[in-house]
Amino acid sequence: MQSWKNFSANLPSVDVSAVSKNLRNTVQATRERLGNVGPDGITELPAEYKQLESRVDALRDVHQKLLKITKVHETESYDYPSDITESMSEVGHQAASAWSTFANKNLKNTNLPIPIPSPTAKPPPAPKTLPHALSRAAKSGATELGDGDRLGLALGVYGAAMEKVGDARLAQDNLIAERFVTPWQATLSTSIGLAMKARANVKTARLELDGARAALKSAAAAKQEQARLHVEEAEDKLVQATETAIGLMKAVLENPEPLQNLSNLVKAQLIFFSTAAETLSGIQGEIEEAATAAEGEYRQSRGA
Repeated sequence: MQSWKNFSANLPSVDVSAVSKNLRNTVQATRERLGNVGPDGITELPAEYKQLESRVDALRDVHQKLLKITKVHETESYDYPSDITESMSEVGHQAASAWSTFANKNLKNTNLPIPIPSPTAKPPPAPKTLPHALSRAAKSGATELGDGDRLGLALGVYGAAMEKVGDARLAQDNLIAERFVTPWQATLSTSIGLAMKARANVKTARLELDGARAALKSAAAAKQEQARLHVEEAEDKLVQATETAIGLMKAVLENPEPLQNLSNLVKAQLIFFSTAAETLSGIQGEIEEAATAAEGEYRQSRGA
């Protein structure tokens, strides 16, 4: 059996100084949170640092808010929650196709009936946007009413137009996801994330300094010199951490990419709304003429 001496020798070494610093930091943070530390016991950070903190917080907040909203463009059906009948129809088609494939592979040598596979290929899933849903409904109505029906003709025109609008909406979503959502998410998780991490390092260094100063005040005479060295080391560490954080926060705030990304968002929306307006303007006159003619015929027939 392995001796305790050998066992303890194989244990990983523990950095006692690091543990001591972490403990001091925890104690210092707890005392500050409980209000047991006066203003003179908390090191004041530079005014420039505090101003940059506030601005970076605002930038981070706007990134999070806009991302929460614009990420909807990564979901095709955001303006048209999938109708349950359409979803069930697709599920049924998929189940039937899967059963047909399974049966043809596994029931050949049995007495069970083998389903006849569908001769036509499975159609691609219909886009789940509101314009596409309106297009499908309008086209279906046009087919049911027939070519000779005035309303049916108008529905056919409207259905074709809404399909074009739906395609434009999908193109808009792809552009927004690629040129706004993805880069903004990258900025939030990289440059802003690095700045936030640097600020956390400043907080840790500040707690370490204030904890070291508190330890110096209560240190015995024999440990005064060592405690003073700890304070000097902590001061140097805080200065370096603060300078690093200031540099990273400035870089984040000066980065032109978020503004360029916002410009791309506007362009994608402009293309979509322009296409939608142009398409609907192109059919509005034709449908209005049909409506006016139908109303005239109706009144004439009623008058007769």
